[in-house]
Amino acid sequence: MFRYRRHQSSFARALTTLELIFHSVVRSVRARHNNAFIAIGLNMLQVVMFVIVFYFMFTVLKMRSSAVRGDFLLYVMSGIFLFMCHIKAISAVTGAEGPNSSMMQHAPLNTAITITAAALGALYTQLLSMFVILFIYHVAFTPIEIYQPGAAFGMVMLSWFTGCAVGMIFLSAKPWAPAAVGIASSLYQRANMIASGKMFLANTLPGFMLPIFDWNPLFHTIDQSRGFVFINYNPHFSNWHYALWVGVGLTMLGLMGEFYTRRRVSASWGARR
Repeated sequence: MFRYRRHQSSFARALTTLELIFHSVVRSVRARHNNAFIAIGLNMLQVVMFVIVFYFMFTVLKMRSSAVRGDFLLYVMSGIFLFMCHIKAISAVTGAEGPNSSMMQHAPLNTAITITAAALGALYTQLLSMFVILFIYHVAFTPIEIYQPGAAFGMVMLSWFTGCAVGMIFLSAKPWAPAAVGIASSLYQRANMIASGKMFLANTLPGFMLPIFDWNPLFHTIDQSRGFVFINYNPHFSNWHYALWVGVGLTMLGLMGEFYTRRRVSASWGARR
């Protein structure tokens, strides 16, 4: 009946939105564990286990000769880091609070804030894990040298961006068919274990196999990143512009789908799950 209306300037509304995003990022980082340090440590352990498994797999299968000339462990990490950024971004954005979530009952909160927070939380966790692992490897084992560090970091960000774009597609369809979207998201992430190209170089693939991987934006970012990390590798069959435009296109489609879903979603949809 009586409502108190508070008038805020555009700057004050922007600060309120940033504060909500910050608290949502903290909540998303601590989702795996109540202690944020343990949550980040678990992610670092997962990345390290991936690196160790692929290192021994390359050694046992005698595939080290197919790697680029240089630090072999850095070659393995250059694929694992981008793969983890892409996959974790998909998982985070797909699992963000949707329009039929009970959290949307709180007035200042909206789906744009939850999606942004989920994406930034995944990026923060992966970047922190990557920098800590590289620092430990550089100090404790052997000094690393990256040919073009700025461009290589750009490929990390592009892998995260394309992961967010794919996650937006899954998120927009999730309220309509949650079970099917969950299966599709899992299949895409499992397929990227091979389709990402983190285990080989695009230049070494025969021509008839390139179309199997060429559709995947992560394949392009990983191959391009190795060209920026190692001075001895010049990628000929990948293009980071393709990954960028695929990410932009999927983001636009995801935003349109999320807007359409948000306008038509019902609170009763969540009760059917």
